[in-house]
Amino acid sequence: MKTTDKASKATKSPKSTKSTTGTHVAKATMSGSAIKKTRAIKPQVLNIIKNDPWLEPYADAITGRHNDYLSKKADLCSASGTLDEFANAHRYFGLHRLDDGRWVFREWAPNATDITLSGTFNDWKRNDKNYMLTPKDNGVWEGIFPADALHHGDLYKMIVCWDGGEGERIPAYATRVVQDDVTKIFSAQVWAPETSYQWENDKFTPDTKPLLIYECHIGMAQDREGVGTYAEFRDNILPRVAADGYNAIQIMAIQEHPYYGSFGYHVSSFYAASSRFGTPEDLKSLIDRAHALGVAVIMDIVHSHAVKNEVEGLGRLDGSYNQYFYGDGRREHPAWDSLCFDYGKNEVLHFLLSNCKYWLEEYRFDGFRFDGVTSMLYYNHGLGQAFGGYGDYYNGGQDTNAITYLTLANRLIHDVNPHAITIAEEMSGMPGLAMPVEDGGIGFDYRMAMGVPDYWIKTLKEKKDEDWHPTSIFWELTNRRADEKTISYVESHDQALVGDKTIIFRLIDDHMYWHMMMGDDDAVVARGLALHKMIRLVTAATINGGYLNFMGNEWGHPEWIDFPREGNGWSYKYARRQWNLVDNPNLKYHLLGEFDEEMIHTISKVYNFQALPVRKLWEHDGDQVLAFMRGDLVFVFNFSPTNSYTGYGILTPPGKYKTVFTTDEPRFGGYNNAPAGVDHLTIHDKLYAPAGVEWLKLYLPARTAIVLKKSRR
Repeated sequence: MKTTDKASKATKSPKSTKSTTGTHVAKATMSGSAIKKTRAIKPQVLNIIKNDPWLEPYADAITGRHNDYLSKKADLCSASGTLDEFANAHRYFGLHRLDDGRWVFREWAPNATDITLSGTFNDWKRNDKNYMLTPKDNGVWEGIFPADALHHGDLYKMIVCWDGGEGERIPAYATRVVQDDVTKIFSAQVWAPETSYQWENDKFTPDTKPLLIYECHIGMAQDREGVGTYAEFRDNILPRVAADGYNAIQIMAIQEHPYYGSFGYHVSSFYAASSRFGTPEDLKSLIDRAHALGVAVIMDIVHSHAVKNEVEGLGRLDGSYNQYFYGDGRREHPAWDSLCFDYGKNEVLHFLLSNCKYWLEEYRFDGFRFDGVTSMLYYNHGLGQAFGGYGDYYNGGQDTNAITYLTLANRLIHDVNPHAITIAEEMSGMPGLAMPVEDGGIGFDYRMAMGVPDYWIKTLKEKKDEDWHPTSIFWELTNRRADEKTISYVESHDQALVGDKTIIFRLIDDHMYWHMMMGDDDAVVARGLALHKMIRLVTAATINGGYLNFMGNEWGHPEWIDFPREGNGWSYKYARRQWNLVDNPNLKYHLLGEFDEEMIHTISKVYNFQALPVRKLWEHDGDQVLAFMRGDLVFVFNFSPTNSYTGYGILTPPGKYKTVFTTDEPRFGGYNNAPAGVDHLTIHDKLYAPAGVEWLKLYLPARTAIVLKKSRR
């Protein structure tokens, strides 16, 4: 991994906590008003406005947003020098080993009146003077303990006292948190193995041209009923991902969370990798193996809210309600039963920015998919808002503090690792979200194309097959801002949850249970398999950034996702992936799996596929035919459920075209009416000769897509 000189210095700092770091932290914890004001920033015309004249009426708001970022960055860096050096809270707070073998523990808790460590090392005594912390400046508490006071594997908590109360708390910067199998109580754990993990792959650069993401969840990635492990995923799932041609995995639920059924979105310990799945070394080994296979590892990071739990989480860590979160009516998220961070506090920025850097450096993640970005951008969290025009993005309802944080986070992440990947899960369509910071954007590399899965669901729910219009499909899949890259997808984990339906279930429903045997020519299943392939192909073929698939959906996993809960008797039956189905040659699931592999490999073999222009060649709603070209590849779709066309003409650049693959091949569950490997020569037509195109005549079976490649002369 190539880093800047300053980032390299940060990664090489020793385990001990140097006094200079403490100085930076102490200054960083001062409120914004206590730091010297920066001079006014000169007006400028940002590229985001130059690129889109329709944004000119909102130039003041956009420039102001950018200047807020510059001002806050200068504020935070006034003591540390750079954003990279500022984001080192994890090196100061929490539990660390000093050079002389002693232990140092620090916590920011300005409302506390007394803090003591309690754990297995002192039989859980609550008032042990040997483990009391001492108050320092700016609400920081510190304790320095002998080398034999703590040991690897010890469990511990803080006993925090404040005016009017006290309580057990897990440190905010705990890097290892475990749950007792019997009592179900969570505790921090001293994690200091004698030997640190030895990385085998020191240098790795993600392949993002194009970015092909396999979204996954460690716990439910295994076939058996139960919680999967990092090691199982490394050994059993990573080889599948690499063989399928995906060059990235996006892992959910890494940050520790008390309730397994939250899918990892109610985070309690932001610096701790979930111990449900194994040890920190197990996770590092997984990432190391992925890099060896050429697969990037993106973390689904949750900075949009936090769990309300007070013992396990940050809810009232020092007894106050407004330490990390808003103390007023904005404290609780109205839809998620969680707490909202106060992004206007420097201390909160210190915590969250350092969290980004921690996961990049300690575990070598290749980037982040930021969850719930829409909720962060607006004071109303985007709830009940239509976002019908540009004015909705600049009407004063935007949370400028949160926008500033996201901009700072993207700047920091790319400073630490210039090759890092950042993706925003955002549905409002705010302009500039995935534009570079220096252009006036918020700095994400990609934004999720959340309208695409909604479009496919709406189509399947509301339209008959004969009413599918290629003009509508093509417009939906290519209607995006020219200066922002997106991640297109047919369905993610959201569409697989109980209460929703996957694409395969919408297509086939209960026929999945009775007619998926090879040789069974059930018409409902045949239709479902055909459209499943076509929907995925047209979505993947039109990407302008990347493509995403949730594990198992590519081969039509038959079950929804339902984590163990009281309502299902705490069952793991639907919190797993049944790989035995796709591995069974007697079932049809492998047909979809093999098609997805062919599709992904075809796209990945074309360098910079996502950047090639999507050249529309033909669309005809009456015939339900769509054709477009990217580079040397031509994609032709006949969405008609009944009409097959002989000698159907499509205008293309002249030359010879070979059929690379089709959705109708027997190996993909088709009928071989459109076989692969066939050469087609274009036919000259004087009428179209001035335009430099000729007729490509094809046989287009109903519900079939064909991919052809033009021969280079």
